[in-house]
Amino acid sequence: MVYETIKMLRERADMTQAELARKLDISRSSVNAWEMGISVPSTQYVVELAQIFNVSTDVILGVQSQNSIDITNLTPEQQKIVSLLVRHFQSENGK
Repeated sequence: MVYETIKMLRERADMTQAELARKLDISRSSVNAWEMGISVPSTQYVVELAQIFNVSTDVILGVQSQNSIDITNLTPEQQKIVSLLVRHFQSENGK
């Protein structure tokens, strides 16, 4: 859950709710509400939290991580081949 993750990351960074609030330029009660599960941070704050704690936004949101590779420097044809290979291997493995 998002609220558990925020609290865990804040405590791991040895930071108080007030300190985190100052970094985000919000009230301490807003941070407390996130950690209590009363409210959730907006997209803007999810990004800022990820930057503060040096983690991905996926970690903040509790999204299960997946393996990935950066293929942005490949040509469109090479990207298509990589995509086809991945789909082929997935189908062989029953996914």
